[in-house]
Amino acid sequence: MGKCPDCGSWNSFVEELETRSGRAPAEPTAEAVRLCDIKHVDNPRHKTGIGELDRVLGGGIVPGSVILIGGDPGIGKSTLVLQALTKMNDDRDMLYISAEESPNQIKLRADRMQIQSQDLLVLPVTSLEEILRVAATISPALVVIDSIQMIHNEMLPSAPGSVGQVREAAAKLTAYAKKTGVPVIIIGHVTKDGAIAGPRVLEHIVDTVLYFEGHSGRAFRILRAVKNRFGSTNEIGVFTMTSDGLIEVSNPSELFISEHSLNVPGAVVTASVEGSRPLIVEIQSLASPSALGIPRRTALGIDSNRSNLLFAVMEKRAGIQIVGMDVYINVVGGIKLDDTATDLGITVATASSLKDRPIPPDTVVFGEIGLSGELRAVPQAEARIKEAAKLGFKKVIIPQNNLSRLNETYGLDIIGLQRIDEALEAVLA
Repeated sequence: MGKCPDCGSWNSFVEELETRSGRAPAEPTAEAVRLCDIKHVDNPRHKTGIGELDRVLGGGIVPGSVILIGGDPGIGKSTLVLQALTKMNDDRDMLYISAEESPNQIKLRADRMQIQSQDLLVLPVTSLEEILRVAATISPALVVIDSIQMIHNEMLPSAPGSVGQVREAAAKLTAYAKKTGVPVIIIGHVTKDGAIAGPRVLEHIVDTVLYFEGHSGRAFRILRAVKNRFGSTNEIGVFTMTSDGLIEVSNPSELFISEHSLNVPGAVVTASVEGSRPLIVEIQSLASPSALGIPRRTALGIDSNRSNLLFAVMEKRAGIQIVGMDVYINVVGGIKLDDTATDLGITVATASSLKDRPIPPDTVVFGEIGLSGELRAVPQAEARIKEAAKLGFKKVIIPQNNLSRLNETYGLDIIGLQRIDEALEAVLA
């Protein structure tokens, strides 16, 4: 069969040889325990020494947890893990399973980043049985698998990277982590669609799934949690890639607006929140007459369906004609925004480009826009305003409901408005 009748994907069927080994071993007897009788054991998290990584993990690595890190080739997954291993302070050795690179290649990378570690053991093997044997012998503080697609179980006839091999390796490593309390970090490749390569069950087995986002040709790297049983999935970590490795960005807002376009139509600064961190980012829009029958709409860094919705609201509620215009939206810095508070920034940037009027460079706008053109309140407005004041902005345009709830203005000129047409008139007058 070429096409799966369940999920509809092509060439996803694989042949697995079923082996019969007699009766399965008996499961150990267990008894049900009342929830109120379960005693909580507070195990301290292992700090990685990298603040941005600890933020995304929820404060550090939980003992016995299994962490899956995915990302495009060359994005910096192995570099991030290697830096974390050399900064962690533990009395026991840490085991790095190098299934793709030789020890000399890892040593060259470590020398380039000028890092040394007496507690890091490198094991260049691909056999799952050998990995578990060595791990049981030395009892490491942490195990890293780089990468899961190269690990194979000798009991299975399929090739490394197949569905059965990846699933079996992840299951055995998870069982080892839960039994011994040793955390395991698994590095995985991604497909062309950006998903972790291998069966989807791989993401269900592990405790935490982290995605390393960014373009290999750009300096920015975003570490984002899409699953975390021990923390929030809303936090992000920001890094820059240099010749010496990854460097943490403690104030990403300053980095994202460091080249803010001044007095240029179509550029506006807005305030977003990722987890507990406010981000000041620049949104750019370019609107030009279209030569096509169906105008082109392109959005990078935001949901394209959301931008099309906002364009319809602009035409109906603000009287701005976008019919026959190609519109391109871009979030500067390569970051992806899911916050609806950026609605006003997208709308203002597009109107600025259409009317060819620049936005004052000391102005920040944010707010959610409803289908009737009203500006709706957004959460953590005070944190956004405080971040804008810290970066030197003078004026903020926000929804009226947010203005009435503010406790402090932080020395800024704050304007609260109720409708989209009022906001466009205020910034484009």
